[in-house]
Amino acid sequence: MRNHKGKPAEEHEELSLSKAEQYLLEECRTVLPGIQALFGFQLIVVFSPGFEGKLDGSERVMHFIATVLVAIAVALIMTPAALHRATGARLVTTTLVDASARLLLWSMLPLAVGICLEFYLIARVIVGSRWVSLLALTLFAIFATLWFVLPRAAGFQRAISRQPDSSEVDR
Repeated sequence: MRNHKGKPAEEHEELSLSKAEQYLLEECRTVLPGIQALFGFQLIVVFSPGFEGKLDGSERVMHFIATVLVAIAVALIMTPAALHRATGARLVTTTLVDASARLLLWSMLPLAVGICLEFYLIARVIVGSRWVSLLALTLFAIFATLWFVLPRAAGFQRAISRQPDSSEVDR
């Protein structure tokens, strides 16, 4: 099947609820180790020699805030598995799939902010200047664009969800 421009028509497949929940849980499991590693490094650095000397008081508070944000992201991303178990491992509902998807998406904001705060602190220690905040803001803009703006952009939504109609298909 080809569309009116001669390109192969985009194929679409509706997932069953169980497959959708399985994919969501796999996405959470894929992201979780990286977030946990970041969280571990955030905890370890506090006990490292020189931590207090390299950051001033406000920057140590910033590190604490970043650590809290990453901990929130960990909690949010682990919740779909807990919900799946709590509602019965053999029962999948649209409410469960929708809630799991929302929790995964909600985890991305505190994770992005936490990463950008830590990026600022690391760059400030390495470079020694506060102008690196522009780099951290640029990094946040990249996260925001790729994780929040692009998936919601009207053209992107049409491209990924468009079903060919009978007038677009050459026979």
